[in-house]
Amino acid sequence: MDWIIGIQKAIDYVEEHLLEPISYEEAAKRAYSSSFHFQRIFGIVCGYTFGDYIRFRRLSLAGRELAEQNVKVIDVALKYGYVTPESFTRAFVRFHGVSPTQAKRGATLKTFSRLSVKFSLNGGTTMKYRIENKETFDLIVRKKRFPKGTELTTAQISEFWEECGKDGTIARISESADKSVFGDRILGVSFVYEGDDDEFPYGIGAAYNGSGRLDKDVTVMTIPAHSYVVFACVGKMPEAFADTYRFICTEFFPTSEYRPIGLDFESYPSADVTNPEYQCEIWVAVEKKKQA
Repeated sequence: MDWIIGIQKAIDYVEEHLLEPISYEEAAKRAYSSSFHFQRIFGIVCGYTFGDYIRFRRLSLAGRELAEQNVKVIDVALKYGYVTPESFTRAFVRFHGVSPTQAKRGATLKTFSRLSVKFSLNGGTTMKYRIENKETFDLIVRKKRFPKGTELTTAQISEFWEECGKDGTIARISESADKSVFGDRILGVSFVYEGDDDEFPYGIGAAYNGSGRLDKDVTVMTIPAHSYVVFACVGKMPEAFADTYRFICTEFFPTSEYRPIGLDFESYPSADVTNPEYQCEIWVAVEKKKQA
């Protein structure tokens, strides 16, 4: 239950600080996760980004105040973290479809309620998985470092993949792949081992065979031995990836004896990701839950 409870703790933190700057790192800490991993999984499980949740909640409450109280637009804008009335108005119109002034005059507004994680009867879903133990191996990888404290979106990850495909990085990594570890596959890697106070890394790589050209933007790192839960992911991407990860977080781990430790591999056999029959795998490093 750690991940489910963690999401609720992160939401509680947001609700307690809606009128203050929200620390993405603090929210992730409440969810027992890295900022990168928390934001990515939050978006998959909830269907909108963590940043969207914060914005929607603030704009929902701001709309209610304008409609129900005799307040100035500029005061509400500043209260909910907008530097100028103009930036507040643009965000308000995008969310509500009407201006703050129209809201004060009785226009119809949208509401976005507080998210609450509830335990419910789920299941009945068939999903293939297996447990694999991997010994220590070397990973050849190109990393992209994303600034902490900023919103992470799926589009940013997709753009990184496109960049590495166009500039030949993926082809070079493939030439140096040790096919005895993950076969002829390229990996998307969410790291837990490194990062500093300002950034978190995501990587594209493969198990390293010890040969090949190492360009300045490509490094080799050692991945310690771990146990992994490996899930089959079938269908057009990124929809199939999101559906599989939603199952992993909301159905598998809450009832499993395992818990994730923060290192994930997306194992891709080809670039044919728009094929409805596409098949890839998600490897999640795990450890057994401690008995209470």
